[in-house]
Amino acid sequence: MRHYAGIDSGTQSTKVLIVEESGRVVGRGQATYGLIEGLGVGHKEQHPSTWLSALREAFAMALREAGLDGASVVALGVSGQQHGFVPLDASDEVIRPAKLWCDTATAPEAQAILEACGGAEHFAGMTGNALPAGFTASKILWLKRHEPQHFARLATVLLPHDWLNFWLTGEKAMEWGDASGTGLLDVRSRSWCDEAVRAIDERLSACLPALRPSSEPCGVLRREAAEALGLRPGVLVASGGGDNMMGAIGTGNVQPGVVTMSLGTSGTIYACSGRPVIDPQGEIAAFCDSTGQWLPLLCTMNVTVASEMAKGLFGLDTKELNARAASVPAGAQGLLLLPYFEGERVPNVPDGTGVWFGHRARTNTPGHFARAAMEGATMGLNYGFRRMRDLGIAPDEIRLTGGGSKSAVWRAIAASVFGTPVVCCTEPEGAALGAALQARWILERRTDPSVSLAALAAEWVRLDATTRAEPDPAHVALYGDLQELHDGLSRALRPLFASHRDKAARKA
Repeated sequence: MRHYAGIDSGTQSTKVLIVEESGRVVGRGQATYGLIEGLGVGHKEQHPSTWLSALREAFAMALREAGLDGASVVALGVSGQQHGFVPLDASDEVIRPAKLWCDTATAPEAQAILEACGGAEHFAGMTGNALPAGFTASKILWLKRHEPQHFARLATVLLPHDWLNFWLTGEKAMEWGDASGTGLLDVRSRSWCDEAVRAIDERLSACLPALRPSSEPCGVLRREAAEALGLRPGVLVASGGGDNMMGAIGTGNVQPGVVTMSLGTSGTIYACSGRPVIDPQGEIAAFCDSTGQWLPLLCTMNVTVASEMAKGLFGLDTKELNARAASVPAGAQGLLLLPYFEGERVPNVPDGTGVWFGHRARTNTPGHFARAAMEGATMGLNYGFRRMRDLGIAPDEIRLTGGGSKSAVWRAIAASVFGTPVVCCTEPEGAALGAALQARWILERRTDPSVSLAALAAEWVRLDATTRAEPDPAHVALYGDLQELHDGLSRALRPLFASHRDKAARKA
C-alpha cells in the first residue's frame, strides 16, 4: 500500500501525518518549540535549524505510530508558516534567524517601500496587495537597514517552507501561493513585480528564486534527507505551500463556494476563487492559492493568543476555560476585548495592544474574561469577513480548523458572530492533510495530467456533523450591536497606539 506524508511546520510546532491512499491517517507526530527569547518589542524570530530538528522528531514519531519503515511513502508535501524571511548566503548557509509573520518591528520598512513605490494605492495596483508589516518584503529592507553586514552576504531569499524544501531536495524555488505573501509578486500575472523589488534594492531580483506552478513538484528527496527521515531517496517532494494554502486543500476548499476559517494563534478566513479578488482598500489579501487558482484571504494576528492570555490570567487549563466561558451569557455582560496583543494586521494596527473595555465588578470573573477573549478575537476576524462579503464572498457554510475550533462554545460564538453555520472536518490538521493531498495529486499527475484535485479532496476530506453549530438569531442581533462598538473602539484608539509606543520608547 502506498502512503503519503504531510508536514506542517508552524510557529509553535511541526506536525506530520502519514496518510493511506484511502485518506485514512495512520500515523501522527508532533514536536513543539518557541520563539527566540529576549528580543525587543515587536521582534519575532526563530532559527530554521529549530524547524529541521522538529521535522526529524515529528517524522520519526509518525512512522513509529504508523508501524512503517518508510519504504511505502511515495510522496510528501510541506506546509509552512507564511511570510517568514530565511536569508541564505552564497554557500547556502542561513545568515541569521528568520523574522516571522508576526514580527511587527518592520512596520517602518513597510511604509518606506510603499513611499518608494508612489504610495499604497499605486503599490496595490502593481501587486494586487497592500503591504502590512507581516509580509516578507519589509523584512528584507529591515535587514538592509539594520544589519547591512548581513544584507551584503544575501544571495537567496526563501520562505520557511521553501527552506525545508531546499533541505529535502537541494532545489531552491517558490510556488505561486506562498510567493504571493512576500508582497513582491504580481498576483494577476504570477510574476515578480520589478518595481516593488527595486524599491528594496537593485540587486534583490538576483536573490529571488525561480517561480514554479503549484501543480509541479519541487524535486525528489536527496539521499541525506532520506536517511534523516527514514525514507527512500527519490521520493517525490511536492511544491508545498503556505499554511493557509495547504489548509485550504486539506479542508476541501479547492473550488469556489467553500470558505475556511482557522482559529489558531493567528486567525484566517479564505475562499477559493477562479479569479483574483483585489480589494481596493487593501485589507483582504489577494493571494494565489496552491492549486493554480486564487485565495482571497483575511488574516488577523490574535485569536488563541487572546484565549491563552485569559488562561494565564486565572491559571486555567483549556477545559476550564471553555467551561467558564460557557457559564457566562453571550456578550459577557458588557466586557469587550480589543485583542491586539501582538499588534494587528487587519485592521493594520502594528502598534496595537490588548484593551479590555467594560471591566467592572460584575465582569471581573474568569468566565467573563474567557468569553470576552473568544468573542473579541472572533469579532476581530469578523471586521475583515464583512469586507470579504462586500467583495462578493458569501458562503453558505464555514469550515473551521485550528485549536479554537475544538471548543464547542467558541464554535457557537463563531456561528452567531458570522451569521453563518460552521462545521469542522474530521481531520483537525488541515494544513498537514492538505500537504499530503497535494503530494498525491502531483504524483498522480505524472501519469494522468487530467486528475482532479477536487475529486481527490472529495475522497479525503470529510465533515464532522457533531461539530456543526447554527447561528442563534438572538445572539446574531446582539453580536451585530457589539461589532459596531468593537469597530468603533478600534478606530478611536488607533491613533493613540502609536503615541503610546513613542512615549514608552522615550522612557525605555
